[in-house]
Amino acid sequence: MKNILISLFALSLIGCASSYKQQDIRHSKIVIYQVFTRLFGSDKENPIIDGSLESNGVGKFNDFTTTALDSIKAMGATHIWYTGVIEHASVYTVDSSEDIYKNHQGVIKGKAGSPYAIKDYYDVNSYLAVDADSRMSEFDALVERTHRAGLKMVIDFVPNHVARGYHSDAAPDGVRGLGADDDNSISFGVNNNFYYIPNTPLRPKFDTEYNSAEYYEFPAKATGNDVFSAEPHAGDWYETVKLNYGVDYQNNKAQYFEPIPDTWHKMKDILLFWASKGADAFRCDMAEMVPHEFWGWAIAEVNKNYPDIIFIAEIYNPSSYSTYIDKGGFDYLYDKVGLYDTLKSVVRGSSPAIAISKSREKIAAVQPYMLNFLENHDEQRIAWHEFASDATVGIPMMLVSTLSDNIPMMIYFGQELGEVASEETGFSQSDGRTTIFDFWTMPLYQSWRNGGLFDGAKLTDNQKKLRADYIKILKMSNSEKVFTDGSFIDLTELNSDSNSSVYTFMRYTDSEIAIVFANLSDKEVVEDYELSDDILAKLNIARNRPLRISKQLFGANLSDKEILLSDDYISVNLTPYQGIVIKLQHP
Repeated sequence: MKNILISLFALSLIGCASSYKQQDIRHSKIVIYQVFTRLFGSDKENPIIDGSLESNGVGKFNDFTTTALDSIKAMGATHIWYTGVIEHASVYTVDSSEDIYKNHQGVIKGKAGSPYAIKDYYDVNSYLAVDADSRMSEFDALVERTHRAGLKMVIDFVPNHVARGYHSDAAPDGVRGLGADDDNSISFGVNNNFYYIPNTPLRPKFDTEYNSAEYYEFPAKATGNDVFSAEPHAGDWYETVKLNYGVDYQNNKAQYFEPIPDTWHKMKDILLFWASKGADAFRCDMAEMVPHEFWGWAIAEVNKNYPDIIFIAEIYNPSSYSTYIDKGGFDYLYDKVGLYDTLKSVVRGSSPAIAISKSREKIAAVQPYMLNFLENHDEQRIAWHEFASDATVGIPMMLVSTLSDNIPMMIYFGQELGEVASEETGFSQSDGRTTIFDFWTMPLYQSWRNGGLFDGAKLTDNQKKLRADYIKILKMSNSEKVFTDGSFIDLTELNSDSNSSVYTFMRYTDSEIAIVFANLSDKEVVEDYELSDDILAKLNIARNRPLRISKQLFGANLSDKEILLSDDYISVNLTPYQGIVIKLQHP
């Protein structure tokens, strides 16, 4: 599209309906840059499928240099989430003067292992350090560099389950290990840390190349995804065991929360430990699998000493959203089954853009507490053929996810470059997800890192443009007052074509108006929107009063055409996957 003609504003204010809750204005948008720590600095060429650390290499804490962190900050990030830092079960254990407990290979996924099968809550992965014996000192230095760069640190908290062979060799003096005082002759005990299948050995119903049949566990413990039997299958979280927060799942989920169960105290102490190390936020894995009563208590306890720490819940059940905010005390929740799933459905042609409006309506009361994303370690890359096949499709999606609210936005490393994650890596197959189980490298990300210069000199022109567009959107979200302070107006619901793939919205203040057009299809479209007198009144705009584009913030160059408020519609022509953001002169 070369020109845009808007004949008339037709607006629908989301806050005018009683079922909506006006967005909480926080004035500074949180932008989280998620990095999978072991892959960030991995530069090994030609990695081997299912290769070892020696063959494939691994990134280190020290790869996050001041230059690297400054580059991430310059993208518009306010926080960096170091995924996979806390020590988890892995086939690989470095030689060390310390007695580092080794997990059995039969209950580890991949050679590197899952970062969500925690082996020691009080330690970091030894392979992330240049000197294994100094790994915590190297982590402390990373915390200091992160804060010096003006970034806040996010780390994982995995409260629902631990590695099958959990064992802490780094816990502070006096800390009792998980399960150390359990009575394993009973399936449930309020102060047991684990659930048991008494008098029964684990009988795994899965096979791995590491011969899982040799793994011995007696009595068997319940598996992390609520499998209360001795026979977990390959599709289960078989490498983990479920933690007990005082809920007897096998007896009508009876709850025993008074006095406070032992697991609550242990997990609260773990949160306090990492807060004392400098963590600014916790991304809480599968938070809804842990009772909200624990969260309400634990978050309040942490906030007594660390009132500014942010808690983010990975949660997928909308009916529980308000509970985990109001009673659990979370600051933000994943908007996965709402906006993310809906955007994916729209760009794949399965839903019209108005489905985005409806998804917002469903969670209007908690909208200010959501966190948006388009990629993370659990989801397919946008450029993967089963998602969108083209990384540039992420640009109009980014406009919707980032600019429609002042809530946090999360970017997964490599997303801004068009990472595809198409290769088979070992335990992870070719499924469009960057492996979290294998030692591996990302050539595209290496091109941006450019041997530690972090200047992107080896990127193609298209990759450079994609990254520049991401940066422009992220910076716009935190530099333009209309997006940091503005109210939201949904134009899409007023489109005469209910099957349209264009999502259009406005943000406005008393002095500024911005309009965002996002074509989420591979077709050129012309959009018309009906006018509402009530909306014009809210915007303090009179009919037949001309407006002009005062500034173009994003998209193809537009001529400085007058925008007439004289008819009863907006007319806009958009090319495939085009996104446009303009500011208008307020009358």
